[in-house]
Amino acid sequence: MAYKVAVVGATGNVGREMLKVLAERQFPVSQVVALASTRSIGTEVSFGERRLKCQALDYFDFAGTDIVLMSAGSAIAGEWAPRIAAQGPVVIDNSSKWRMDRDVPLIVPEVNAAALSGFSRKNIIANPNCSTAQMVVALKPLHDAARIKRVTISTYQSVSGAGKEGMDELFAQTRAIMVSDPVERHKFTKQIAFNVIPHIDTFLDSGYTKEEWKMMVETQKILDPDIQVTATCVRVPVFIGHSEAVNLEFEQPITAERARNILREAPGVLVIDKREDGGYATPLECAGEDATFVSRIRKDPTVEHGLSLWIVSDNLRKGAATNAVQIAEALIAEKLLKNVA
Repeated sequence: MAYKVAVVGATGNVGREMLKVLAERQFPVSQVVALASTRSIGTEVSFGERRLKCQALDYFDFAGTDIVLMSAGSAIAGEWAPRIAAQGPVVIDNSSKWRMDRDVPLIVPEVNAAALSGFSRKNIIANPNCSTAQMVVALKPLHDAARIKRVTISTYQSVSGAGKEGMDELFAQTRAIMVSDPVERHKFTKQIAFNVIPHIDTFLDSGYTKEEWKMMVETQKILDPDIQVTATCVRVPVFIGHSEAVNLEFEQPITAERARNILREAPGVLVIDKREDGGYATPLECAGEDATFVSRIRKDPTVEHGLSLWIVSDNLRKGAATNAVQIAEALIAEKLLKNVA
């Protein structure tokens, strides 16, 4: 059986990656439609070896569409996801708009695919924050083995998480510095080239940023509401790939060797962990890959049952596009998707 799929936000970083992943994974499509704003009508985007011309979201008739992958921001998702879902398609949304809605499942297929059945309440499924998605893939098998009590995270997030504008700003600033031109800042609060910025998204009254809050509450919703989570999210001058230093405290004993063996068998995880120069993953190696890479697995001696990990993944793929396509694949595998075409 084949399905009609629409990608909303097809001209953006994640939208283009969604089209790429659909083609690479040979998703069973009868038709793929690229949708964007009216100003992008006619813009061509790639789907495998084909070129698709973008149509306007405002004027598109979703009747007969089975799946809609959205990556167009929270405001558009808030307005359009319910309208689209009411016409029949299942909406898989990449924005933060629906993640904490009790009637919308927040899904990472390797972690909580069983929660998918709840999508029928609103016909919407939420994709988690890119940093959360890659982390819970690694945490789930360890939680099953020894039950995680507390997670402390420091992220090192690439500029692609801020969209094309973020990537353009890093490139332009780097070039300006190299040729002694003035450095202009538009997207980020401070210069990003040759710098790190401990600030992603808006500040909340608690002192945390919204990005940090997302990681905290999304981890609890996906994995376990009893886990205590604290995060510091940092933007770094890397184009693609989010990295995370993660400290875990468990209820039960677990050794680094046991954790390494568990992770080697875990779906979606690739362990690269040699205690030697270069025996670990970096964003450069993970770009273009779908796995969550785990390295530097070691005992944390500051707590009774503790481990420290280094987690890296391509934020545009497992953190967004691939996870969304995997959700659609899971819907089909579990026979939860009603073909309406």
